[in-house]
Amino acid sequence: MSAGGQKRMTLFLLAVGAAVFLAAALSVLYGSMEITFGQVVNAVIRPDAADQRHIVVRELRIPRTLGCILAGAAFSAAGSLMQGVTRNPLADSGLLGINAGASFALALCLAFLPGLGFTGVVIFSFLGASVSMLAVYGLMSMRHRKLEPVRLVLAGSAVSIFLSALSQAVSIFFQIGYDLTFWTAGGAAGIRSRQLLLAGPVIVSGLVAAVLLSGRVSMLSLGEDAAKGLGLEVERSRFLCLLTVLLLAGGAVALTGPVAFVGLLVPHVVRFFTGADYRAVIPCSMAAGAFFMLTADIISRTINAPAETPIGLIFSLIGVPFFIWIARKEDKGFD
Repeated sequence: MSAGGQKRMTLFLLAVGAAVFLAAALSVLYGSMEITFGQVVNAVIRPDAADQRHIVVRELRIPRTLGCILAGAAFSAAGSLMQGVTRNPLADSGLLGINAGASFALALCLAFLPGLGFTGVVIFSFLGASVSMLAVYGLMSMRHRKLEPVRLVLAGSAVSIFLSALSQAVSIFFQIGYDLTFWTAGGAAGIRSRQLLLAGPVIVSGLVAAVLLSGRVSMLSLGEDAAKGLGLEVERSRFLCLLTVLLLAGGAVALTGPVAFVGLLVPHVVRFFTGADYRAVIPCSMAAGAFFMLTADIISRTINAPAETPIGLIFSLIGVPFFIWIARKEDKGFD
């Protein structure tokens, strides 16, 4: 990475890091119950089990804030990896069927294993996401082995539509529509400490792996022939990247549901400031994704208070026009 690129990345991370800290503070302070900054500090340093405000801070607001940070960073890192590996500006975990696969697995859990604990739901979500991604690449490679952007999007769309239809059929037949809709709409209201302890290590492992793979992703983004010319083991690197995407997307979906467009939108915003080197794009996307998720969560609490608006709806209002704009730009080349 050039000195200029390193400087841009450092400045971006410092600016967005400060924004994440401010948004996290607002997320912990804001809610239906008025809690001062001093009370928040006391709840963290000297918790009182009899103080209701301390319970709200420790059991509800802090886990929710940390969950938004982890999920936003995970969705954005997964999107960055997919866009770099496939050289496709329209790629993210949702468009490749991962979210739909996890949703279908959840529908099966609600229908056939209603008493299954959260750990089992996480495992089934990962299995559903894995099967969905395998199906996408299976469809794409029926005639061609190369990761062609248009074929990848078409295969991902086909698998997503098919699995979404199956999920709806299961929800109607077993009358679990409300529970399934509540989860697929996306939101952070249900995040608790136990969920963070289960999904957090998976996401953190994926984030570390994404940073370690960022140099390989930069080479893969140049094209398969160029990557081989630079001495990269293309198939091995691609497999590691896809495995990392599964860790990131599976963990994030388990926490907040399949929030769409985060992984599509954030990397494009980041590349505008840092350039196309994925050694800068991936870590900066993590920070920016955390900020966007926190901001969307705060908006979800305020736009229709005291009720909460699904985070997925907020991102969709921004993401759909952005998706159309990127699709129109694709024939002019990948940024």
